[in-house]
This record gives sequence, C-alpha cells and structure tokens, in this order.
Amino acid sequence: MTACQAQRDSVSWDPSRGHRFVTSDGTALHVESSGPVDSEVTLVLVHGWTQDHRTWDGVVARLGPSIRVLRYDLRGHGGSAPAKPGTASIATLADDLAELIADHAPAGPLVLAGHSMGGMTIMELARRHPDLVAERVAGAAFVATSSGQMDRITLGLPGIAGTGAAKFERRLAKLLARQRRDALPLSPAMVRPGARFLVFGSHPRRSDVDSVTDQLLCAHPASVAGFQDAISRHDCKVALAALRGTPAVVLVGESDRLCPLAHAKVIADELPDAEFVRYPGAGHMLPQERANEVGDRILTLVRSVVRR
Repeated sequence: MTACQAQRDSVSWDPSRGHRFVTSDGTALHVESSGPVDSEVTLVLVHGWTQDHRTWDGVVARLGPSIRVLRYDLRGHGGSAPAKPGTASIATLADDLAELIADHAPAGPLVLAGHSMGGMTIMELARRHPDLVAERVAGAAFVATSSGQMDRITLGLPGIAGTGAAKFERRLAKLLARQRRDALPLSPAMVRPGARFLVFGSHPRRSDVDSVTDQLLCAHPASVAGFQDAISRHDCKVALAALRGTPAVVLVGESDRLCPLAHAKVIADELPDAEFVRYPGAGHMLPQERANEVGDRILTLVRSVVRR
C-alpha cells in the first residue's frame, strides 16, 4: 500500500495538521491548515492536475506562520478519495471549493491562489458561485494556468509533433480511464524523465522533480483521465469578468509547455488591473521552481487585503 492509499483509508487524522472533509456527495477530501484561526484573511491554495497539496510546500514555508492557510487534495488526488463516476469535472471542483470555504472559513475575506487546474477551479467558482466571489474574495493569484483552449496545446513541440500533442493526451486519458487500480503501476524511475520534460523549465532541482513524480503516482488514474478531458473542454474566459477590480496577480513561466505564455496573457487581458509576472527559464511548476518568488507575490497580495 502506498503512503497516499494509506492516507485515503485512514480514519485517524492529526488535528494539528489535517483532517478529512466530506463533500455533499460523500467524497472525502484531505485538508491541511496552518496559521492562526483568528487571522483577518484566509488564504486558500488550490493545486493542479495530478498533484496534491504538497505542490505548495515551498510557498507556504515562504509565507511564514502568521498567515492562515487552507490547502487540500482535490478529489482523485493525493490523500482524497477518487472522483465518483461523472464528477471528474472542473464544475465539481468549484463546488467542492465552495463547500470547503463554507465549512472551514465561513466568514472574513479570502485570497484564492490556484496553480494550473487549481486556477481553472477558481475561475469556475466565479461562474458557479458569483455571490461568494463578490462578497468574500478580496484577492486572487493565477499561477501557470489557463482560461481555455487547452485542447490546442502543442507542448512546445514544432510541426507535426506539436499538432499531435492534443491527440496523444486524449489517447493517454482513454488508457488511464480503463485503469481499475488506485495508483498507476509505474515506478518513479519510469515517470521522472517525462515529468522533467513536460512540466519543468531549465535546471530543475532533483528534489522538485521527485516531488512532482511522487504526487503524480499518488493520483487516482481514472480520476486523472476524467479531469484531463475536463481540462480540454475548460472555457472560463468570460467568467473572469467577475474578478475585475479584485486585486490579482497572474504568474507564468516563459518555458511552460502546458499553460504557455499566450494563455496567461489572455487572463491578464481580462484582468487589466492584475499584476502580470513572467519568469524566464521557468516551466509549469512555478510553486516549486520559483517558490520564494511566488510566495512573495501571494504574501504581498494577502498583506494588501489586510491593509484595506
């Protein structure tokens, strides 16, 4: 049994670090919290596809102990239960986020930060729960994410190889969907080279590549397949209008193969008051590759909300 499987099955949770939150459809999510519960602002961190709450470890370390932080494993990821049939969608993730906020941070201003599919989840939250966003969300950080057209990505490959990237992803999703296992039957050594190529920029740390690999191997294969399909159909450009005027940052690695610079530019154009930051040489995993810089941008956002 893997560590992630043991976490999913465990009924004993350390209340000082994390516990199980059960959504309205009965899906158990692993939640981690840190910082003072009476903080003026709650920061909610939402991770991306095939990853889990550990994506944010370096960022949280940079934030320090005075910020109240909620982070959790999306359904089908990490220590959370697999997505039930028909629930591997961005809309469901947005509903999960709304329920988690209602239970864990029922009052006070919020700052939401989402990486990759986590950023898409925040956009979908704005569409499905506009009152919550209008009344509570006082800041937003979109980290290496996209508002749509993910079915057209080329993975940074030229010519025929690039145009075939989307087809390859669809075939991979179909293969994963047929898996009846709780985890991929692959070793870290088999996954690491692909992860290194797809999601990192130049000269990544071995520890970061290992972490991303471990998180991927913890994800539930069939759930991952469903979410890949959901990502390809994601279209929330219009929904971003709900966040205009809200303090925001848009962060992108200039070597991101999955959510490239052009996708971040669309988000920044829809949020003209947002700070738009590009990281030369960085890939998709900005929370690891540029943990200190991402942490500083989010910390500045939280402090601006506190001052207001």
